[in-house]
Amino acid sequence: MIVAGFGFRTGVSLASLRDALDRAGGADGVTHLATLAAKVGGLEPLACALDLPIVALAPDALRGVPTPTRSDRVEEMFGTGSIAEAAALVAAGPGARLRGPRAVSADGWATVALAEGSG
Repeated sequence: MIVAGFGFRTGVSLASLRDALDRAGGADGVTHLATLAAKVGGLEPLACALDLPIVALAPDALRGVPTPTRSDRVEEMFGTGSIAEAAALVAAGPGARLRGPRAVSADGWATVALAEGSG
C-alpha cells in the first residue's frame, strides 16, 4: 500500500491539498490518505476527488514517530517532527518507509509525505 500522509491548516483548499500531493510525487499508486482524526473533514474533498479512503489517526499514534523533517511547534504539540510524515508511516504499517521528506504546497497551507508499507 502507498499512503499519502497530510498535515494542513484549518480551512485548507482542495487546490492546496492537490498541489502538495503533486509536489510529493502525485496520486499515482496511492491507495490511502491519512491525517489526524480531528482533520478528516478538511481532507474529505480530496478523498472524494480521488476516490480514496482516509485513515483517521489519534494524536497519540504519531507520538514518538521519528521523521526526517522536524518542526519545533509540531514536535511540542504532537511529539513528532512532521504530522504528514508520521501519519504516512503509521498508516502504512510496521516497517513502512517514506519515499522522501514531506512536500509543501506553494501557499504553505498543506504538507504531504508518501510512505510504502504492508498496511
